[in-house]
Amino acid sequence: MLNMKTAERLFSLYLGPGFSLQAFSSAVEALRLANEVLESEIYAWRVVSKDGHPVRSSFGPTISVDTSLREERGLLGKTGWSPSVAVICGGSHPLTADRALHGWLRECRARKLCLVGIASGVFSIAQTGLADGRKCAVHWEQFPSFVEQFPSVTAVQAAYEIDGDTYSCSGGDAAFDMFVQFVKEDYEPLIADRVCEKAAAMKVRQPGDRQRLPLHAGAAIHHDGLLKIIEQMERNLDEPVALEDMAASSCLSRRQVERIFSKQIGRSPARYYLEMRLERAHLLIVNSQLPIVEIAMACGFISASHFSKAYRENYGLAPREARSEALERRRTGHGTFTAAAPAPLPMARSSIGEMVHTK
Repeated sequence: MLNMKTAERLFSLYLGPGFSLQAFSSAVEALRLANEVLESEIYAWRVVSKDGHPVRSSFGPTISVDTSLREERGLLGKTGWSPSVAVICGGSHPLTADRALHGWLRECRARKLCLVGIASGVFSIAQTGLADGRKCAVHWEQFPSFVEQFPSVTAVQAAYEIDGDTYSCSGGDAAFDMFVQFVKEDYEPLIADRVCEKAAAMKVRQPGDRQRLPLHAGAAIHHDGLLKIIEQMERNLDEPVALEDMAASSCLSRRQVERIFSKQIGRSPARYYLEMRLERAHLLIVNSQLPIVEIAMACGFISASHFSKAYRENYGLAPREARSEALERRRTGHGTFTAAAPAPLPMARSSIGEMVHTK
């Protein structure tokens, strides 16, 4: 942390239990490098936890903090100490609803601060209602449960989004890209470019860029028509659209679509669409309490029995068994259940084929 009283923009970074250390460090590194480029302490940050004690990150190491949430709230509005940006750093699991945290966020919004949700931190903002009507980036693993919980928020599977004074990112090094945007807003693009040079970042994603693309054997997709069809599939998981209709909207024939899918993804369009729907269902099973039959319908299956059969064939166990295993793993502290069968979209990439570390 730098001298807060001399900084032009101060960030308050709240660390939730199990926060993503990669995302947190990526965000802070963007600010640190910006200060190096500017040769001045323009940006400063204050690290906050609920009780002022160190916080354990997602994979073990603990990070010391500067203050407690109560003390941080008391600094709002104080000249030289009040932040201009409030950041909630989450991880792979949503933070438990907390009245003190929600009260701080509401007061920050009332004082016209920017609100930033990193990884599952966006859940905390949504829980307060402050994200209603806003576009928010949500990690693809958390996306199904987020959509079910917060229908008033426009959730997207983007690396990061900026909607007015609400910023959100999926986590990982997408946090670096998003925080570089703060530098772009404050200074000319050349400064942001210099920050990227120092970080050896070849390409910084823009708001709305995808978190990942479907890949097979590590090859990126470079066919616009195919990407349009995949986006249609993503938007219509609850009511599958006929391949002929999707092909026509992309100015392709059914045969062309099948040939492109086989060449670039290694599976038929129908199989890929099914796996996409099963992946959405799997995430709802292990991350929500929705009844299995509702999940089946929400993912476009005509009956619970049809869904159960398809799920077992793909993941090697029944939906209820998967939910029980996920609950047991969380109870014993062994993380989130991951299906034994290979996921249909195994890698995360940006729209230009670069790796995106989203965890």
